[in-house]
Amino acid sequence: MFLNVSQLSVRYTGQQPAAVDGVSFGLRAGDIGVLIGPSGCGKTTLLRAVAGLERASSGSITLQGETVSDGQHHMPAEQRRIGMVFQDYALFPHLDIARNVGFGIAKLSRNEREKRVTEVLKLVGLDGMQARYPHELSGGQQQRVALARALAPRPRLLLLDEPFSNLDVDLRERLAHEVRAILKAAGATALFVTHDQLEAFAIGDVIGVMHQGHLHQWDDAYALYHRPATRFVAEFIGHGVFAPAQIRLVGNEVSVQTPLGALHDVEECPLPSAYESGLCDVLLRADDIVHDDLAPAKAQIVRKAFRGSEFLYTLRLASGETLMTHVPSHHNHAVGEWIGIRAEVDHVVTFARGASATSPPAPGARKPPVDAPL
Repeated sequence: MFLNVSQLSVRYTGQQPAAVDGVSFGLRAGDIGVLIGPSGCGKTTLLRAVAGLERASSGSITLQGETVSDGQHHMPAEQRRIGMVFQDYALFPHLDIARNVGFGIAKLSRNEREKRVTEVLKLVGLDGMQARYPHELSGGQQQRVALARALAPRPRLLLLDEPFSNLDVDLRERLAHEVRAILKAAGATALFVTHDQLEAFAIGDVIGVMHQGHLHQWDDAYALYHRPATRFVAEFIGHGVFAPAQIRLVGNEVSVQTPLGALHDVEECPLPSAYESGLCDVLLRADDIVHDDLAPAKAQIVRKAFRGSEFLYTLRLASGETLMTHVPSHHNHAVGEWIGIRAEVDHVVTFARGASATSPPAPGARKPPVDAPL
């Protein structure tokens, strides 16, 4: 692995528990990794430890096979050849764009420096703006200048700490796609911190979900969504809720009884023996629930959020369970209205009833074995 973090812990003096606790992951050369999680989960502390701005209490960090940090050894940040892009861009307002970008390569000759500045500004789509000043650029352009400055010294690793947090929502997602394209064109290896899932999905090759200092899962976006490693990941990624359910064998088929009726022929469903009496909680995401006026199950709209092409409805069944669903925006129903819904689930995720955030799901089986008790 290009970057390897092994059992890393970072503990501040007198702090319990550790800000980062036993985290391990690897990042391949040329890949973009993303750390995501709620505020205070330890993702920025982890990024700062990789940068050399925080000292590891235990565990190790290796970069291109070189140990840069462990419990006894700490390579200073300035020796690690790591570039950083911060939330506030940290551009010098009194310097033009060329001098901002060239700040970290002052040791090069003037011709080499100008050539490299032109090269990276072209890479980020800002060639020709060398003589402008930061205040003359938009927020998105300033962010690209910060990225160009970080890339100019040809760092081994690029770290980005919530670089789009000061931008509006629409610009954040678009810039995430642009930055991904820039990093791929530069052949850069990068580690990115965000709390925004859309940003993470847009930019990351691999995504790590953190909670209370622990890394719950390090995987691609599809696996995080469809095969969460813990209950916390299942709740944090995507819109969804847990509903009480019971797994049963009906003939030679596994079915999951839910408040919306039985789910049949679902992929990777555990056998009833995975839980006591087959009782569990099933994850029902917003895209598992379909608005259908003809469906026998009805739910009351308790909250609605307009998303342009769709609404995100929060629903309550007569039995009291809460669900969520995405509905095309031309289905504009009022809060308090009852609508028909049905479950359309092809990939079931279940956990023990009332399981903790760190609990894993039961292993799934596509179909029960031939000699399974009927």
